[in-house]
Amino acid sequence: MGTVFSIAVRDPGPDTEPVLRRIVERLHRIDAVFSTYRPESDVSRLGRGELALADCDPDVRTVLAACREVAAETDGYFTERPGGRLDPSGWVKGWAVEEAAGLLRASGARQYCVSGGGDVQTSGGPWRVGIADPRQPDRLTAVLSGDGLAVATSGTAERGAHILDPHTGRPADGLLSLTLVGAPGTGIARTDAWATAAFAMGPDRALAWAARRPGIEALAVLPDGTKRWTPGLPGHLPPFGPADWRLAAR
Repeated sequence: MGTVFSIAVRDPGPDTEPVLRRIVERLHRIDAVFSTYRPESDVSRLGRGELALADCDPDVRTVLAACREVAAETDGYFTERPGGRLDPSGWVKGWAVEEAAGLLRASGARQYCVSGGGDVQTSGGPWRVGIADPRQPDRLTAVLSGDGLAVATSGTAERGAHILDPHTGRPADGLLSLTLVGAPGTGIARTDAWATAAFAMGPDRALAWAARRPGIEALAVLPDGTKRWTPGLPGHLPPFGPADWRLAAR
């Protein structure tokens, strides 16, 4: 998947080490099936027409079905074929985090944080989640706090302008970063896919769209450094200081 995963468990028990090994195995399996960096992965071979969908790992059908659902939920701003090439990474990364979190929960853990490539799923808490400043990635633009949150950030800081607007086929350039915060019970897979789509929408459409989604809040950083957010976001943030923060209207 071309990213790094980290796991923190506050209530480790006798099953913690075995489940961590199972998580690593599961992540390696997901990478082997879905990585677009691996020419022999199921997704790569399916995209080249060398493998039929019926012959792929069953997870491929599940993931592609989820991608179609998100496309419908986002007015087509999410696609599993960015630029015409099969690449469901916009769902897979968050889903991999969700799979790891599910294994932890099944083992009895209730206080944990799983992070992968800008996507964070927490359980219990409160946890504090830092959001990198897209203009200075070694600094934070905000710190979120809460229990059982799903936090996903899409942006240009790590990979440049890699998110395409499916409606134009061109790189989305209206934002530097877009963070979505899902309330407890909101899965990180969907939150991540929604963040990708919302980034492609641009600031006005993205913030209006997020404000209509129950249990979802958004933080947007514009190219000039201006920050905008949905009205419910302050509930996840300490008191504000910067004068250039602007409130997005519902």
